[in-house]
Amino acid sequence: MKTHVKALVVGGGAVGNGIAYHLAKAGWDTMLVERDELTSGSTWHAAGLLPLFNMSYATTHIHKYSVDFYKGLEAETGLNAGFYVVGNLRMAQTDARMDEYMLYSSVAETAGVYHEFLSPKEIKDRWPLVRTEDLKGALFHPQDGYINPADVTQAMAKGARQFGCTIERKIQVNGYRWTGSEWIVSCCRMAEVGGNLVPTEDTFEIHAEHVVTATGNHAQRTARLLGIKIPAIPVEHQYIVTEPDPALVEWRKTNPQHPVLRDADAKWYVREERGGWILGPYERNAPARFLYDVPQSFRADLFPLDLERIEAEYMSMIHRLPSSETVGLKDDYNGPICYTPDGNPLVGPAPGLRNMWLAEGFSFGITAAGGTGYYLAQMMTEGEAEIDMASLDPKRYGSWMTTEYGARKNEECYEHVFILHHPDEEREACRPLRTAPVYDRQKALGAQFGQVNGWERPNYYGPLDAAPDFDHNSRSFRRGAWHPFAKAEAEALRATAGLIDATAFTKHLVRGPGATAFLDWFTCNKLPAVGRINLTYALTPTGTTRTEYTIVRIAENEYYLVSAGAWTAYDADWLKKCAEDRMGDFGWIDIHDVTTQWGVFALAGPNSRAILNEIVRDAQPETVLSNKRFPWLSWRNIELGMCPVRAVRVAYTGELGWELHHPIEMSTYLWDLLLKAGEKHGLKLVGARAQNWLRQEKSYRAFGNELGRDATPMEAGLDRFIDLSKDFQGKQAMLETGIRSKCVTLLIDGPADADPWGKEALLLNGEKVGRLTSGGWSVAFGKQIGMGYVRPDLAEVGTKLQVRMFRETYEAVVAEDSPFDPTNARIRQDG
Repeated sequence: MKTHVKALVVGGGAVGNGIAYHLAKAGWDTMLVERDELTSGSTWHAAGLLPLFNMSYATTHIHKYSVDFYKGLEAETGLNAGFYVVGNLRMAQTDARMDEYMLYSSVAETAGVYHEFLSPKEIKDRWPLVRTEDLKGALFHPQDGYINPADVTQAMAKGARQFGCTIERKIQVNGYRWTGSEWIVSCCRMAEVGGNLVPTEDTFEIHAEHVVTATGNHAQRTARLLGIKIPAIPVEHQYIVTEPDPALVEWRKTNPQHPVLRDADAKWYVREERGGWILGPYERNAPARFLYDVPQSFRADLFPLDLERIEAEYMSMIHRLPSSETVGLKDDYNGPICYTPDGNPLVGPAPGLRNMWLAEGFSFGITAAGGTGYYLAQMMTEGEAEIDMASLDPKRYGSWMTTEYGARKNEECYEHVFILHHPDEEREACRPLRTAPVYDRQKALGAQFGQVNGWERPNYYGPLDAAPDFDHNSRSFRRGAWHPFAKAEAEALRATAGLIDATAFTKHLVRGPGATAFLDWFTCNKLPAVGRINLTYALTPTGTTRTEYTIVRIAENEYYLVSAGAWTAYDADWLKKCAEDRMGDFGWIDIHDVTTQWGVFALAGPNSRAILNEIVRDAQPETVLSNKRFPWLSWRNIELGMCPVRAVRVAYTGELGWELHHPIEMSTYLWDLLLKAGEKHGLKLVGARAQNWLRQEKSYRAFGNELGRDATPMEAGLDRFIDLSKDFQGKQAMLETGIRSKCVTLLIDGPADADPWGKEALLLNGEKVGRLTSGGWSVAFGKQIGMGYVRPDLAEVGTKLQVRMFRETYEAVVAEDSPFDPTNARIRQDG
């Protein structure tokens, strides 16, 4: 058996084999080890569905690749993967569900996923066994279907072997040790004893330059061995198999296989199985299992059934397929399927570790296995994938995440598989958890909160007498009931002043003898002088955008870095790893995450200086906030009442304004002070949704939307923040990439009752030429606004395009960068 390999994949389910296949195909010496038999985890009892439907741009690409890839496996390996291309019919009982499908249609169009819409009559004409009188319509993927999980896994395993991969079964990993250049993986052979699989004393080590964990239900054990946190915890999933349905058997005499049915409003899927039906519900109260470990005795096993839990879903199947009412039950399954708090898998580098890659938390592992292998292999062998994989990065959850949080959120996620996925959805489980000191004050003032990296952050301020479920009931795929409140906030900030809680911002202190040289190499813009700030970007080695920073220069070798609040662990990991790599060249660099030490209030609007003048304490208060003493893009230590403040003159909304960074224990004091001072100046509390609209009026790019690992800063139109006279990480790769697409701002004449969400396709004469990455309403222009990427030749100001919304096309025009106040006169206003 090999003991030295380039890449070791741990876990022999569908995902592990998909990764091993693609790494071996890329030319890496690859080995896969499995503690039992291939497919013995969740793979063996999976229903094998291949749902292309997903609201995530990255996950949609992963699923599409898998479906296309599986169709060619038999020709390549000689093994039939058991792929039945029968189509997937996703039905809708409500107008809201059809709105969801139409929004998904935009995501599918940008990813090249073919789909059709069908009316109830068209459904009934093609599939008469389906009751349709209470349906609004359906979304149909004719190229979709289902596959045999064991067969496709074995086919990928054979393909991996054909490319030189070694696959070893009955080997358990017991430890990982990093030497600085390779992983030494401690293993033992497993043996059958009385029907159980137990470790033996036959131990050995495998040396691997890279390790990928795809351990499925055993993710918590993997986390413990690696000393990290992985919020992948299984949840029970039941499905039942019926006896043959005579009506289906008769229909099949003259028809191909029935398509997979999904009644999302009834929370189930159904597919044909040997003349009968498989019903798979996503019911309430399905419990999380294996919170800490999978028992040694649990192999290809199942849990006891709880059929009462799925009674409502079973009855709704009978309603939708009346012929199933008299059909008996033949088999039933209740097995573990891994989930994560947001339902997306964890794919990418492990936090704090080198050459350790995670592929965990797959609730749709069969659908994702091929695509995950393809894109993860790209990340490992080429430096980055061709699509931005940041939304799946394991570090989107920080060290604050606990087992209890993961278990309860994963249960919620399971239940939400078929619950309407509004773009403005905020799920309630495990909240509030991380709160700023002013949380209770904000709540009393009508704040309706969203969760960002566990933090509670006001999305908007609703009515003071709002019912507890006001926000839940206000959600929509069009303009929700929250829209007038966000509009009023945006208008007030443009006219008078607005106060935004930005405490969730990620904040790092970087200092030491090597700090200046390191940050100069780490980011693409000039470093600011002491007392000044700069907006800059850290690039990947492949030249795309890894992180956006506001750099505040405190002293010659001391910097305060501010980045997006959703990405704290993600940013910290990259920053620290890059610094460690270059300390030998630049000198000692000290890095601290100080996010929870500093509260941040963003005060902006024409009256913001007047409000601060009411409470600032200075020997010359009349000039302390003037352009001469406190110019735009600078910072100063000031005193507001009794609160020391690191004030930064910048505003994400494009108005005169300051970010007020302050000791977090003084937040309530400063909050009360600002609100009292703002009373006579028209100060209004403003949430994240209004802020998002306002930043688009200034064409301010947002990380995770316009900025990511699939576009360079030059493609994002950030040339003014790139200093090509210096050397920086990713520079040459950025230049060699060139301009494949360009980021633009568009003003849109959209529908009367909806705004774009940033998922829509951009068209020219019916041809897809780009996609939106952000969208909303512009109070300055009185119409919809969006940002996105188009072909370079279409990025000129005045270019007329169309946006697809709700299956209709609406006129859009490319605006100048920063269409609102393009000269920044309002930001620079003196006083």
